[in-house]
Amino acid sequence: MAKAPVLTPQAADFPRWYQDLITKAELADNGPVRGTMVIRPYGYGLWERMQSEMDARIKETGTQNAYFPLLIPQSYLTREADHVEGFAPELAVVTHGGGKELEEPAVVRPTSEMIINASFSKWVQSYRDLPLLINQWANVVRWELRPRLFLRTSEFLWQEGHTAHATYEEARDFAAHIHRLVYEDFMVNVLAMDVVPGRKTVKERFAGAVNTLTLEGMMGDGKALQMATSHELGQNFAKAFNTRYLAKDGRQELVWQTSWGSTTRMIGALVMMHGDDNGLRVPPRLAQIQAVVLAIKGDEAVLAKVRELGDRLKAAGVRVQVDDRTDTPFGRRAVDWELKGVPVRIEVGPRDLENGTAMLARRIPGGKEPVSLDSLVSLLPKVLEEDQALLLKQSRERRESRTAEVSTFEEAVEAATAGGWARIPWAVLGEEGESKLADHAATVRCLVAEDGSVPDADDAPGNVAVVARAY
Repeated sequence: MAKAPVLTPQAADFPRWYQDLITKAELADNGPVRGTMVIRPYGYGLWERMQSEMDARIKETGTQNAYFPLLIPQSYLTREADHVEGFAPELAVVTHGGGKELEEPAVVRPTSEMIINASFSKWVQSYRDLPLLINQWANVVRWELRPRLFLRTSEFLWQEGHTAHATYEEARDFAAHIHRLVYEDFMVNVLAMDVVPGRKTVKERFAGAVNTLTLEGMMGDGKALQMATSHELGQNFAKAFNTRYLAKDGRQELVWQTSWGSTTRMIGALVMMHGDDNGLRVPPRLAQIQAVVLAIKGDEAVLAKVRELGDRLKAAGVRVQVDDRTDTPFGRRAVDWELKGVPVRIEVGPRDLENGTAMLARRIPGGKEPVSLDSLVSLLPKVLEEDQALLLKQSRERRESRTAEVSTFEEAVEAATAGGWARIPWAVLGEEGESKLADHAATVRCLVAEDGSVPDADDAPGNVAVVARAY
């Protein structure tokens, strides 16, 4: 009788495969309150690596990290009408504290535009205070009706940037800079994810923004996932909080603002874009463990060699872990590391030592081959870069092969419901067609220019709508 697979095959049930992998790769568990999650150490290690890479890019823009309160006076949210309307269904509200009813209820932050703008209005006095560039790493709460680990949970982790500028042009350019040189650069060059940069339609725009820039990725089942967004807020929040500065000419002017964010949803994207029926495949540049050195048996010479290899690889700059748990069967350990998606396994047993070799198992392309112990340390960085490039190539090829160029609404729906994306002229689809897509559980993920760049306006000539079903 054939052994049952460790994971439900993707082709049989993609959502079940996703849930199996989250659990068996020890990324996260469901929390005790519906919609919450416990991020396990291996999953949190991925988030820490994401944080590190993102934080460095954010700081290169001149942005500084700060922290703002979790609880927001409910009255703050009523100051910007579109914003409160957009978030009202998702709010969690605290009405009692210390055994007493609060004089004013407090909202658990769903996002921090309101609480941060209350501070900006005090901090900004003069043009000399601008630009004001702030980011925070925090948790937020949005009450989800249909939770799914990492993709939609009532509490999740993220970074949110908030900036104030003297001119519209400066704010617009800063939002675009974050979009392309922070988010897209990170996703392409670290996460090895092919993403489509675009502009959200008015219907899909962030509540309170005048423009939203997005990055959309195609998952393994052909659905889209919004990966990160950067918003031009115009002067909407500046008006709500009277955030003004004294200009050089002596006039009082309202600031122009941006906000932008990315979340632990990226871990879910990592699973769904790169994972296969054997588990995760973690891009080497992201992996907290790039290589694991496994002792096949508890032979003293073998144990000494794997520890020596671990030290040499670490000295060469490889993030490495030595697995010398020989009281656990080798096969079980190998399957576990494969599930976790560690890019490279280096397996050493008594016979390998006799031959002066180790077995090199590459998770991303698959396959094993014997490699000289003497050449291993110099070979590994090249192997890791090859596998990083392969993941990005596979991601791009999937999107290109499953995206249809269409000219009618019916063709767009057909492509989206068949597990792919459609590109249709926005002049053909329009807002009326966009509204009708909801009947087919599809949406316009973004607008792009004909050449693939980000359009300057919603109605720019030649705009193309990317249509898909989405998470």
